[in-house]
Amino acid sequence: MAEDVYPAATPQLAAHRKQLAPEINEAFENFSRAVFAEGALPEKTKQLIAVAVAHVTQCPYCIKGHTRLARRKGARPEEIMEAIWVAAEMRAGGAYAHSTLALHALSALHAGGEGAAEPAAHR
Repeated sequence: MAEDVYPAATPQLAAHRKQLAPEINEAFENFSRAVFAEGALPEKTKQLIAVAVAHVTQCPYCIKGHTRLARRKGARPEEIMEAIWVAAEMRAGGAYAHSTLALHALSALHAGGEGAAEPAAHR
């Protein structure tokens, strides 16, 4: 069987992380609890956002953990998949929107002649 790319997140690793920087670890855990607590947004919605963001940041630990937490907070599989599709569209939308940079560079090349918009280091 092939080795996993990412090692398992174990209680031992969590304890080691805490041991190496206990104050920072505690601050992060408190921050996380505060962020995901019921507030203006319900916890289910926050977990669906986390599932979507985890897919954009491509964190396998976050994907697994927040998918499980979203289910525990009442998210249906269809809602989780829709959140993932929103993330996919936003990621693709970023590339689409940034095409503006390439289009401006092409316009500058056309207006100023070949190489006009090219940085000196790339000529």
